[in-house]
Amino acid sequence: MNNKLIPKPSSSTKKLTTLLSIGLSTALLTACTEPKQDETLSLAEPDNMEQVYQSISNEEITQHIKVIASDEFEGRAPATKGEEKTLAYLSNELSKTGFQPGNNGSYLQQVDLMQITANPEMTLSLGSQTLTYKEDMVASSKREVDKIDVNESEIVFLGYGVNAPEYQWDDYSMADVKGKTVIVLVNDPGFASPDSDKFEGSTMTYYGRWSYKYEEASRQGAQAVFIVHETAPASYGWSVVANSWSGAQYGLVSADKGQSRVAVEGWISYEAANVLFAEAGLDFEEEKGKAQAGPYAKSLNLNASISVENTIEKSKSYNVFATLPGETKPDEHIIYTAHWDHLGMDTTKKDDQIYNGAHDNATGTAAILAMARAFSDLNKGLNRSISLLIVTAEEQGLLGSKYYAANPIIALDKTVANINMDAMNILGRTKDVSVVGMGKSELELYLQKAADKQGRTLSQESRPEAGSYYRSDHFSFAQLGVPALYAKGGSEPVNEETAKYRKRMNVIQRGCYHQVCDQFRDTWDVSGITEDTQLLFDVGYQIASSSEWPKWNETSEFQRP
Repeated sequence: MNNKLIPKPSSSTKKLTTLLSIGLSTALLTACTEPKQDETLSLAEPDNMEQVYQSISNEEITQHIKVIASDEFEGRAPATKGEEKTLAYLSNELSKTGFQPGNNGSYLQQVDLMQITANPEMTLSLGSQTLTYKEDMVASSKREVDKIDVNESEIVFLGYGVNAPEYQWDDYSMADVKGKTVIVLVNDPGFASPDSDKFEGSTMTYYGRWSYKYEEASRQGAQAVFIVHETAPASYGWSVVANSWSGAQYGLVSADKGQSRVAVEGWISYEAANVLFAEAGLDFEEEKGKAQAGPYAKSLNLNASISVENTIEKSKSYNVFATLPGETKPDEHIIYTAHWDHLGMDTTKKDDQIYNGAHDNATGTAAILAMARAFSDLNKGLNRSISLLIVTAEEQGLLGSKYYAANPIIALDKTVANINMDAMNILGRTKDVSVVGMGKSELELYLQKAADKQGRTLSQESRPEAGSYYRSDHFSFAQLGVPALYAKGGSEPVNEETAKYRKRMNVIQRGCYHQVCDQFRDTWDVSGITEDTQLLFDVGYQIASSSEWPKWNETSEFQRP
């Protein structure tokens, strides 16, 4: 500092400075000790949780569904123009709320995907039988190579293809499948014997999921694996298989370029399985009965051949992540999940080519946006943070949530709970709340309190054999120990008028899962979605206002590390 530029203060200046200093100190003290009138009113303002709860409306949710499921969004397939429009809409809507970009100043988390499209001109030979793509078989490969050849590979029927020590069941102990083609049944042994002590009876375990079948066959060194499709144990028809396992198939980019994965994986139809077993001199139903009785394997003394030609593209898709910081425990988060993606477009179709995915899952995405607005409108901050994770590529095997769980923005040991919203209730209000995977965690205690407020009861999901707990994004959290809740409208309509509507709409919606007819209808009664959004808002509010850490129940297969 150049002192020559600063004149010495005079005595009168010193007095003035002293007076100003005293006055300023007095003013500051007054400002700190006497709150302004509006601040006093704010301190006395009552909690507006009930008002915000009631503000979640049919109109708000309907508007979001109509936009997200519109033709403009082209079916919301990952890495398409439809994704770009979806991300822009979600980011814009979140920016209107108090939710901050949760990933280093961005709403987006990049997910690197491997897109592999198999040439549909393939055929599969099983014995002397030749199967046609999408008609009676689908096949693909997760390996990053241009062409996969399976030539004269020995076919082994391996029952359910399960290795489950905790259930004393290991089909793979019955045969060496290295380098062979494995045929397995869908679901798990409990499905066929619901009243037995096999597995969890009619409630599907993860061992019944198609994803497990492929993973285990890979671990066991099989060359190829095909699941026999049957509608009841799969919980969906052949058209779902043909649509979901054809065209571009996605996976996460892996360090080994998919080489640890079985070379070819796919499905064959029930009819094709019967023909195959007959050629081997066997009755498929009899062999299935043996597989249901205990661990089982049988060589068919026939061979399989298939060539899969791949077009490989690496692409980038994005999860959306937003956070409303808590006040006293901001590092502890309750994370809501919903998936924004669907199946995109099929330009080979003559008429409607867009899989709009209105029910699956524009409904859950709309609900999470309504929740963002609601949490932001609370006039008193919560103890814990609320975060919203809207993920990509759920339809390709929960890839967006798997990526997040492996690369969490919020450490999993700081993630108190996950609450998932997927394919919400379009059939009107219900007296009950369906808990998918009922009995797994203490989160149901918070859910029960929220349901009591609505005069509703908790019930087990109507079709536990479908394994729905393992089929949506909460599962990615559960696998790594974070208590995860998946609940939605039940099966008991709230009144007779709703029962009649439910019956009509079930007829209209039947067969629309993963089909182009899953689109928004003005005749939908979305009051069930609104009610369930309020319900799950309440659950998150309770947990975020608490300091308790909900636990898994002792009987659950999941536990925190």
